[in-house]
Amino acid sequence: MPLVISLGNDYRGGVPSETPPAPPATPAVLADATGDAGIEPLAVELRISLLRTARKLRATKSNDELSDGQFSVLAHLVVDGPRTPGELAEAEHVRPPSMTRTIAVLADAGLVDRTDHPVDGRQVLISVSDAGRRTVEETRRQRAAWLSRRLADLTPDQRAVLAEAAAILRTVISA
Repeated sequence: MPLVISLGNDYRGGVPSETPPAPPATPAVLADATGDAGIEPLAVELRISLLRTARKLRATKSNDELSDGQFSVLAHLVVDGPRTPGELAEAEHVRPPSMTRTIAVLADAGLVDRTDHPVDGRQVLISVSDAGRRTVEETRRQRAAWLSRRLADLTPDQRAVLAEAAAILRTVISA
């Protein structure tokens, strides 16, 4: 029997209509995902499960005053090192004025530092401060702990299925 993880009430998203959303796909339908008829229900179930899991993980953070976008900028700086505001805006897919506001909030909170650009005097470099690095590390630890507690409740076979699914999802995402 396939592993089906339910994270709460069903929400299909999409365009509102007068008809109620379709019920969640049954394990039998999901098990038949090899046929064309089973692909769409599987895609819907995966989308819902992944979005809810991501939402739950994003809600788990060491500093509740940080928005998801602000945390994303901090994490980006931890991974990739100092960047100009323009580079951060491009990486985060936001406009430069929005990034300027985000950087100002992070700087006021002591989570990032501004330094002069070593080559271009018109630019500044934004880097994560020690406090910002601790915030990212603690948030990552909390998120890993939350997920580890959930995984501990599963059987070894279910965890093996999820390990395989994680590898498959990496392939799907990189395709």
